[in-house]
Amino acid sequence: MSDFGLYTYQQEVVERALKRENIIIWLPTGGGKTRAAVYVAKKHLETTPNAKVMVLVNKVHLVDQHYNKEFEPHLGLRYAVRKVSGESDEKDFFGLVVQESDVVICTAQILYNALINKEEARHVELSDITLLIIDECHHTHKESVYNKVMRLYVEKKLKGEKPLPQILGLTASPGTGGAKALDKAVEHVLEICANLDSAIVSTKQYAPELKEVVPRPRKTFNIVNMRDRDPFGDHLKSMMTIIHGYMDIPPDFKLRECGTQEYEADVVVLEQRGVRDNNRLLAQCALHLRQYNDALLINDTLRMIDAYRSLEEYYSTKSTKAIDGTDFFLLGLFEENQVELRNLAMDSRFENPKMDELQRTLLQQFGSGVPSRGILFSKTRKSTHCLKDWVLKNRALKDAGIKADILTGAGNGITYMTQNEQAETIRSFRMGSLNLLISTSVAEEGLDIPECNLVVRYGLLTNEIAQQQASGRARAKNSQYAVVAQAGGREHRRERINEYLEELTGKAIDRVQRMSHHEFYLKLSELQQKAIISSKIEESCKTEKRRSNTASNIQFLCRNCFTPVASGSDIQLVDNTQYVNVSPDFKNHYKVAERVILERSFEDWEPGCRIRCKKCDKEWGFEIKYKKHVLMPNLAIKNFALETPKGRITVKKWKDVPFTVEDFDYEEYCQENFPDLFD
Repeated sequence: MSDFGLYTYQQEVVERALKRENIIIWLPTGGGKTRAAVYVAKKHLETTPNAKVMVLVNKVHLVDQHYNKEFEPHLGLRYAVRKVSGESDEKDFFGLVVQESDVVICTAQILYNALINKEEARHVELSDITLLIIDECHHTHKESVYNKVMRLYVEKKLKGEKPLPQILGLTASPGTGGAKALDKAVEHVLEICANLDSAIVSTKQYAPELKEVVPRPRKTFNIVNMRDRDPFGDHLKSMMTIIHGYMDIPPDFKLRECGTQEYEADVVVLEQRGVRDNNRLLAQCALHLRQYNDALLINDTLRMIDAYRSLEEYYSTKSTKAIDGTDFFLLGLFEENQVELRNLAMDSRFENPKMDELQRTLLQQFGSGVPSRGILFSKTRKSTHCLKDWVLKNRALKDAGIKADILTGAGNGITYMTQNEQAETIRSFRMGSLNLLISTSVAEEGLDIPECNLVVRYGLLTNEIAQQQASGRARAKNSQYAVVAQAGGREHRRERINEYLEELTGKAIDRVQRMSHHEFYLKLSELQQKAIISSKIEESCKTEKRRSNTASNIQFLCRNCFTPVASGSDIQLVDNTQYVNVSPDFKNHYKVAERVILERSFEDWEPGCRIRCKKCDKEWGFEIKYKKHVLMPNLAIKNFALETPKGRITVKKWKDVPFTVEDFDYEEYCQENFPDLFD
């Protein structure tokens, strides 16, 4: 193993995998889990007839990373190593790719699609794979795609079907699953093991070597006292109180404190209740209160002007969309207070003291004369943009040589980054033309980011897994992990809780590892049978719910203005991914807006323009052009309310609608809509 460059602790954790046992490797971020996995894959390929190694990742950018950094360099000379993601054309004939390859690196969704797709060119059987490597395997729970793959595996195992692939999971942080007591944390670790049908392995004999190779950063709490006065925040709260009085909150409903996550959860429920009760006044006031609460949360973390701009941006889109007295009241309230809010936001006497402390934290590292690299973690994409604006305009930070840019998740929209933009930002960081990444949680897990000597968590409330992942980014010697937080505030309390939960995770894993072989695998079998039964019951309930209504009995309403716009029978499912309205009458209810630009391409369709309600301008989704000439509206279910025989409901995802959606039949659609072509 030494010729492969493995440390002794890595050799220790792969021993059982080399004996073809299913294991989860638990090593900290920077501990070399992927390199250990490549070694196991190499030995597996050398010793297994017709070997087929599949490497699953949970984020698209990790496909390229694992291919370029580890698997291709170490295995590519002797074996056919291929990478496939949703952006690759190879996904459309994935079954053939697997047949022709020795090692395939792909997103878990690609494999799951192939396992359930019966088309020969796309289909893969679990029995085709001899070694299945699952990166960041702590995500194998509930309805995650990792767990969907492993549920198919466990079902086959319980039925005695063979052959099945060997499983190798990789994780830095299994977590406690929200448990705060040891017994419950042990149960969580056992569930992860059961879902992966694997034992969990960590270094015991060579733990001192691991500590030397992966030193833990020095942790500091940079505590800030609450600002003496906050007239801007107080003014926002007074406006919220006026809305409370106007909206007539139901007597059985109590709102919690403004400016908290709990308040946000309350107004989300109120909006849903307003929609269900056909009470547009309640629903709209709740939506606006959420915006004010967001502004309070921004005011608590960032500059006052950032909070003001968030409201200004929201209301700039509302001025032409008022359709009743509720809209005129809410818009008028903001306009009456806009000048006062702007003036308060510009008053430097009441600026957020956390920003001063953040500046001190950054200058302490970057102003020390030592070449530095850092990551500043913040909660939202919006906050990363605000922080970048602050850094670029801050003379002291500029003089200290800080060159910053943002790193956020991939997606569509102004605040998202494309995969290419992500890659370019990381490349610039690696080359040194950037030395500070301002990032959301996308940089916490898995990304190959150079060693940093400063990691700052700012305005974050996350679990112990995210904390461990972020801490692991500070890999340079004598590095610092800093938490900037208000004394006794939510972030400070959460960070302390996470420290306890991190310790609890270690104790839970140790307890599981001490179980006898018989006891451990008996427990795994019990949990697996229980999970399969629960899954079948849940699916049966969903099927029964869908059968309880015919599609024609479901009416679609715009979620904003409550206008009836479609029937459930108008909705069909294209290629198992796109929910479209096939009724030609539907175009009478919407107008088209800006064009949708997606970085990736698709086999049978391309995006068109966004669509909005003709009456109130609520965004509903976007048009897709299917097979180059059929234009259909693709709908986001969260933007609609559903009128059912049992009352009005809202759902977040299409899988939760209370009726069966028929599959789209392209030929039938063309015959109905273009009869001249078939004469």
